[in-house]
Amino acid sequence: MTPLPDIRKTVLLDAPLQKVWDAVATSQGLASWWMPNTFEPALGREFVLHTGPYGDSPCKVTVLEPLRRLVFSWGKDWSLAFELREAAGKTELTLVHSGWDTEKSTEFGQPHPAIRGFMEQGWGDLVKLHAYVEG
Repeated sequence: MTPLPDIRKTVLLDAPLQKVWDAVATSQGLASWWMPNTFEPALGREFVLHTGPYGDSPCKVTVLEPLRRLVFSWGKDWSLAFELREAAGKTELTLVHSGWDTEKSTEFGQPHPAIRGFMEQGWGDLVKLHAYVEG
């Protein structure tokens, strides 16, 4: 196994902490800016991300610290974390997408190195999240 670096993106959102938390820690919030899902904010809860042409990805909530941190497993290898911090009336959000390995492939047969590059670009500066919480 040869691990690849985590994808880590930090953005400052001009929105209150509760609004950003609701955007990342509710099914409706996630669906509004990211993808449809069956998420429920409960530790240990299994849910599905409906990933369009790639089908459904199984997930499980592994850390739930309301208004601070949400982590869930995604598919067979990944972990996705949303970490929030209040910053002078705004919210700093850090996204950490981990579990990358040069020798692994997704459940859809795509090699991690190729998908990691695609995902890093896709997370970008979380443009859709900006629009959702600031609009």
